[in-house]
Amino acid sequence: MRYPDGGGLTAVERARREQVRLAAADLIEAGASDREVARRFTVTRMSANRWRRALALGGRQALASSGPGGARCKLDPGQLRVLETVLDAGPVASGWSDQCWTLVRIAEIVLRRFGVEYTLAGLDLLLHRIGWSVQVPSRKATERDEAKIAAWKDEQWPLIKRKAADLGAWLCFEDEAGQGLRPPKGRTWGRRGHTPVVRVSAAGTKRVSMAALICTKAGRRSRLIYRIHLDRGPAKGRRKGFTETDYAHLLDAAHQQLGGAIVLVWDNLNTHVSRAMHELIAARLWLTVYQLPPYAPELNPVEGVWSHLKRSLANLTKHSLEQLTALVKTRLKRMQYHSRLLQGLIAKTGLDLQL
Repeated sequence: MRYPDGGGLTAVERARREQVRLAAADLIEAGASDREVARRFTVTRMSANRWRRALALGGRQALASSGPGGARCKLDPGQLRVLETVLDAGPVASGWSDQCWTLVRIAEIVLRRFGVEYTLAGLDLLLHRIGWSVQVPSRKATERDEAKIAAWKDEQWPLIKRKAADLGAWLCFEDEAGQGLRPPKGRTWGRRGHTPVVRVSAAGTKRVSMAALICTKAGRRSRLIYRIHLDRGPAKGRRKGFTETDYAHLLDAAHQQLGGAIVLVWDNLNTHVSRAMHELIAARLWLTVYQLPPYAPELNPVEGVWSHLKRSLANLTKHSLEQLTALVKTRLKRMQYHSRLLQGLIAKTGLDLQL
């Protein structure tokens, strides 16, 4: 459904379109051809010809807006606003135990509150008309403290930017992720009634662990620096992920590649805040570290790297850890050369880099 209001244009848009038609009428009356009218108003010659015929048959009144099309809505504008408020509050607020709005539930809300019955097809049309659509929700931790996150953005983030500017340092965000041999699912074409099958390895304990930095500095190209760790499955002395020493080596490599001081922003992973990590940080005078607020992954642009990477690994047919590792490195290396992608991931966080 293209338009949110009554299945057509809004009142403002209808008025604007009417003014376009009336302006076209001036050109037509001045002797302009259909081609000239179409070029002037960026419409098809068919539309220009239709306006010409309407003007000839009914005059300018024939070009006036006839109002919204379609059947009259059973709910008035006030009731629609109330309905949207109820839907925004979520199903739990209306007594259901989950956060899934269905047409049956919304129809029950409409009947209960306004005494109006809708078929499911009619309700589907109504929801599209008022700007609603079926979506897969994103997730946020219930432990999030929105006030703390807002305070971090308002108070801590300006201090971090100022610190990086005063030191002439690179501002770096760090995060880590993992990918096993069972790939994410992705949409693909298949024969109707026959769900496509992707053959995957049953060795679910092997995985590639990844840690990456997105580094930015005024006047310099954004950089992506990463390291890989392979977890080959159950073994004596097995190390599943990155240790404090591994993070220190990653930061040392970044310091060498960037050629300057680093102001690091990362989350509250236990390895990041351990005593051993604090000692390693204190030994590096070129490194200043700040923590992100808890449960706020949307503030870390490296999360976007993992999302971009895992979408590219959908329905993967690699069956060995070596094959997966090679592909992960190829995809990450490709991203290293796309500085505009990295800038976009930083912009997506909503954090303003300007002082």
